[in-house]
Amino acid sequence: MRFLRGLLLPLVALVGLAFARSSTGDSVLVILDPSLKRDDFSIFFNDLEGQGYKLTFRNPKEAEPQIIKDEVAQFAHVILFSPDTKNYASDITPQSLVSLLNKNTNLLLALSTKQTPLTSLAAEFSLILPPPGTPLISHFPQRDTPATVIPVEPPRGHSIVSSNLPPVWFSGVPQALGNNPMLVPLLKAPPQSFASDADSDSGADALVEAAEKGGEGLWAGSQLSLVTGFQTLNNARATWVGGVDLFKDDFFNKEVSSGKPSGNRQFARDVTAWTFQESQVLRIDSVEHHRVNETLPRETYTINDRVTYTAYISKYNPQLDIWEPYSGIKDMQLEFTMLDPHIRTTLPPVPGEPGKYSLTFRVPDRHGVFKFVINHKRKGQTYLESSTVVPVVPPRHDEYPRFLSAAWPYYAGAFSTSAAFVIFVALWLGGEEREPKRSKGAKAE
Repeated sequence: MRFLRGLLLPLVALVGLAFARSSTGDSVLVILDPSLKRDDFSIFFNDLEGQGYKLTFRNPKEAEPQIIKDEVAQFAHVILFSPDTKNYASDITPQSLVSLLNKNTNLLLALSTKQTPLTSLAAEFSLILPPPGTPLISHFPQRDTPATVIPVEPPRGHSIVSSNLPPVWFSGVPQALGNNPMLVPLLKAPPQSFASDADSDSGADALVEAAEKGGEGLWAGSQLSLVTGFQTLNNARATWVGGVDLFKDDFFNKEVSSGKPSGNRQFARDVTAWTFQESQVLRIDSVEHHRVNETLPRETYTINDRVTYTAYISKYNPQLDIWEPYSGIKDMQLEFTMLDPHIRTTLPPVPGEPGKYSLTFRVPDRHGVFKFVINHKRKGQTYLESSTVVPVVPPRHDEYPRFLSAAWPYYAGAFSTSAAFVIFVALWLGGEEREPKRSKGAKAE
């Protein structure tokens, strides 16, 4: 049996590498603009199919297949590669795309420099686009490509993007980011780039024109984002890409230097893995709470009880399509709240027990209806939320301590007063009684 198990585990791992699955489903609807050829994206689409995804293609103006039918999302993921389309079928509207996110369907959307319905929809995600017709431009480094085709260095040490990726070719429109905490920047513009409609400039005039046209300040530098993720409160994900060319075979095969291929293919893989909820997907399996030295939860807790709270967390493994215990969270917090948090403290992982986070604390000296609350939100990761209601009551009449240490001065005063009274009474009653002396002039009876 051990020999067979040793043979099967490597086979399962190899199969998992070829079929990386999403945690929410494998059906993908690709809405492809008629002006774009499917063969131009053959590597990207073949990689998705090789991972086990089932792709369905549709024209933006066709009525079938529907993305929502009877208020039910028909696909787990939607790829919208129609950056220049201005008129869609009746079931593809900004409202329906937002509704898909509410139904936990993930979106991958490509923008363009033209004014389209997606341009107005991007504003709802706190993305600020430059005026129409102003792509991103950079003249550095020197190369034989147009100024609008730019090699961009991927971020280093990013939790979503693979490390040590070669530069990624990009052509499209940048996005300025609002103050929405749900935004997840995946690819930033180079510091020397800017948005302008004059790609043949040789000086700084284009920068001035870009600043005058922008209306939002200077559209330049690494403050701009090129690929931006967005995660909703129900953990559905949407990724906005500034240009569809990033996924084309030409950019996949294009070299950034002699003999050095671009990082577009792996970067596209990382983006789709995050968007389709393959990577950075966590969940709370269960929570437990009980008094110290007990194992079962109580319906009520008493003030000043010592309580142990435990949460079990797992992470999705797309290669094996299973959930595995995960102890990599170092900054998760637990709150014990009644309207406001009475206790907020770190919920640390338990050494030697994967996926287990535990903490023991003292219940506040206040009765009421409390909640154990986990509200862990970090950029790029699935939001972890848990709330458990527990009443906290005062001690019963027979649960109070017989003597309180803080009251010893009062006890001493009461005992000393009682003792003094007893001594006084004893002395009064036990003292010698003396008869009063009679005077000489008193008459005898």
